[in-house]
Amino acid sequence: MTPKKKKALAIARVPQSREDAVWSIGRIGSLRREIERHKALAEEAVRLAGEKLEKDTADLMSELAEHERGVQTWCEANRQALTADGKVKFHDFGTGQIKWRLRPAGVSIRGAEAVIEACKKLGFTMFVRVKEELNKEAMLADPDKARAIAGVTIKSAGEDFVIEPTAIDAPSVMTA
Repeated sequence: MTPKKKKALAIARVPQSREDAVWSIGRIGSLRREIERHKALAEEAVRLAGEKLEKDTADLMSELAEHERGVQTWCEANRQALTADGKVKFHDFGTGQIKWRLRPAGVSIRGAEAVIEACKKLGFTMFVRVKEELNKEAMLADPDKARAIAGVTIKSAGEDFVIEPTAIDAPSVMTA
């Protein structure tokens, strides 16, 4: 079987006159507003569902947290027995497993410039990274010189076609 050729789809709604274009732009505005209205209704429904979920599960979440804290407390107190004196980092209860996992180490730095200076003074230059990068803003400011460099291309920013229907701001009324 040979692959089917893809044909460009015909544009179904092409205005045939200035009046048609005026009407089409107005219709674009109406359609966008209608879509936004539907989005607002959907967002409101999601908000209400979220509030209902929060209210319906508040007691369950509280009980769950109590059970989790209780099991953790008991397991910490009995850790040696549960982990075969630290040989494993988990225990299977049949109804589920508990696990102890080490979080990966991390580095936190306050006052990066001062830390860099301290590393340099102490001779710990292996902790300081020197980074070179091209200044694209400078290349855009002087594109003729930048084009002379092999591997550099200054591209056009391109052009976008934008339709902005006129909108009249009116107070919105939400009905449920």
